[in-house]
Amino acid sequence: MPTSGAVDLVAKDLNFDLFETPTGWKYFGNLMDSKAIYGETDYTPFICGEESFGTGSDHVREKDGIWAVMAWLSILASVNSDGQPLVTVEDVVKKHWAKYGRNYYCRWDFEGMDKPKATAMMDKMRADTTANTGRTIGKYTIAKADDFTYVDPVDGSVAKKQGLRFLMSDGSRVIFRLSGTAGSGATVRMYIEQYEPKVLDMVTSEALEELVKVALELCDIKGFLGTETPTVIT
Repeated sequence: MPTSGAVDLVAKDLNFDLFETPTGWKYFGNLMDSKAIYGETDYTPFICGEESFGTGSDHVREKDGIWAVMAWLSILASVNSDGQPLVTVEDVVKKHWAKYGRNYYCRWDFEGMDKPKATAMMDKMRADTTANTGRTIGKYTIAKADDFTYVDPVDGSVAKKQGLRFLMSDGSRVIFRLSGTAGSGATVRMYIEQYEPKVLDMVTSEALEELVKVALELCDIKGFLGTETPTVIT
């Protein structure tokens, strides 16, 4: 679910089936097996992507770095011809941006946080989703604020509290997730994604600067956890 929305734009344009799942490779399994095990729709060939930038297909139940490299090599082979100027990965990406716009994206991790306080912060945002829907902050209008719930389209199972989403009217978004590791406190993950249909050559940190300020205001992490400085930015 926190993966960049760039794939959503391509799927819509090409009329491909698209499923927004919670974080975790396990959620792809039923979709992969929809026809073979459940006798439902066959969604293969399949491509899966997750928030840590792992990519794979329906040949294995886990991200596959070798497959991802081969996929890119296949793309480059298809766009290059003998006797023609070399088409690079950069060229392919810029062509995508020219057609679909650019999704500037990063993730801030706040590690080792006090779990009760982090939980209180998440609960406050959860309680405010209705009030925040339609709210304008700076140049952004929150078209929808919610706590993501996933209903598996194959077996009907439900996964609740999978992330707090603030979906902006311009296609940008902010998402918060809370995860815990035994003995090391909680990790608050903040995903920031700015959609730009025309301005394609900005430095990512500069493109996200205003949206980051909005995200920090929405969560009030300074008030709850005493910091606005992430441990890791990816």
